[in-house]
Amino acid sequence: MFQGLIQLGNELSQFLTPRLIFDVLWSTQLGIIVGMLPGLTATMGVALMTTLTYKFASSHAVLILICMYIGAIFGGSRTAILINIPGTPANAATTVDGNPLAKQGKAGSAMGIATTGSFLGSLFGLLMLAIFTPIIGNAALSFHSFEYFWLTIFGIVISGSLTAPKDPLKGWVSGFLGLFVATIGMESMHAYRRFSFGNVDLAGGIQLLPAMIGVFGFSEVLMVMKQPAIKIVSNKIEKVIPSLKDIAKYWQTIIRSGFIGTVIGAIPGVGEDIGAWVSYDFAKRASKEKEKYGKGSIEGLVAAETGNNAAIPGAIIPVLSLAVPGSAPAAVLLGAMLIHGIRPGPLLMIENPNFIYQVVSMIFLATCAMFVLGLSLIRVFVKILIIPRQKLMPVVFALCVIGSYALSSKMFDVLVMAVFGIVGYAMKEMEYPVAPFVLGIILGDLLDSNLRRSLILTNGSIIPFFTRPISFVFFLFILITVITQMNWFKNFLKAFKLAIKKPFLKMKN
Repeated sequence: MFQGLIQLGNELSQFLTPRLIFDVLWSTQLGIIVGMLPGLTATMGVALMTTLTYKFASSHAVLILICMYIGAIFGGSRTAILINIPGTPANAATTVDGNPLAKQGKAGSAMGIATTGSFLGSLFGLLMLAIFTPIIGNAALSFHSFEYFWLTIFGIVISGSLTAPKDPLKGWVSGFLGLFVATIGMESMHAYRRFSFGNVDLAGGIQLLPAMIGVFGFSEVLMVMKQPAIKIVSNKIEKVIPSLKDIAKYWQTIIRSGFIGTVIGAIPGVGEDIGAWVSYDFAKRASKEKEKYGKGSIEGLVAAETGNNAAIPGAIIPVLSLAVPGSAPAAVLLGAMLIHGIRPGPLLMIENPNFIYQVVSMIFLATCAMFVLGLSLIRVFVKILIIPRQKLMPVVFALCVIGSYALSSKMFDVLVMAVFGIVGYAMKEMEYPVAPFVLGIILGDLLDSNLRRSLILTNGSIIPFFTRPISFVFFLFILITVITQMNWFKNFLKAFKLAIKKPFLKMKN
């Protein structure tokens, strides 16, 4: 343990240079601005920033992207509190109690409490990242192609279930559509062209970055342009820094929400928004002030902001240990690591064990920068909200085009961005979640290569997929998840419960 702390201190000291501290501050501040502006999500910010850091050193680029990620998730709380519109989906739960506090003239206090909750949640998740990433990574060394096949299916199924709770089938369709997109192009084993229809560009496959920029960037531009103009509730900001007593009062909520947010964040493809809502729900159940929830509860605000920020390090845990993203921004971060020559996964612990300590140091610096900037520049940031949307969206669209073209200098990638932007817009309009779709694109190659490798090893037999212990456990989890989400199973449970209760009701009567 002491050796790990010494190594962490050594890695942290390497980032404490004037140049890197400056980069931490401006990238975190830019992330806060991106998160504040409705329509500019954390995923979009990280995707666009990836293209701008293409020629940076790998650790330098990842540092800037993590700062953007953390800043954007935090920045969305500003608009959630002031105008009742979450700057990012992760801040939707913040609107429930944050905006009522603003209407009561406590906007500054609410933003100060939200900032502190975000800071503590991120630190809690950081601690879990440092502890559990090596453990999960070492356990994953026992994974073989059979286990990785089921792991990808498990990620798609769980992501689809949690991102589309009303109709999980839509989430699963979205995820498997992403897996299909990943099969387009020349396959790796025999260089056979699949679904290219004779097109040379399609034979090269769909590049991850243009597809993500389209789904998360261009589609958001289309969505935002049809929405009505927004109005700020109040420009008046009073007390900002909360007292220690106000925060200490909710220490149990902070610890519980931090733990829940980290766990939810680590589930493949789920994300910070689910972490915030689950944390909020648990806080409300355990609260002694349930009547205040929805009317300006400080406890509810703390729970939401602690949960969504704790989910950020949580989402990076499977990225480093399994090469499976825990959220949409983490998926872009994974893509950026691959672009910069970093190979996350179980072998990371062997090939580059110091990188985990580097990521922990990066998150710590980004969290500190978020806390300082969040408390000191609230009054300045509020003025950014008055930027007219008709001037902002063309700039975002231009960045989408430039970012797509910059990767390979091909107009085909710009076309991919536009097509996937339209696809993403259509999916959102029809209430299909896009996170499983992107997760499918990322995991598609992992599933394809491991499925075929497994079949080669077993001469075409599928029996080992079900007889190996870890594979069988994954299969059972997937089967149980699918069955429990089916309407017929839910109806059966209701009928079964009613049949059990009937005799007791008759006895009472």
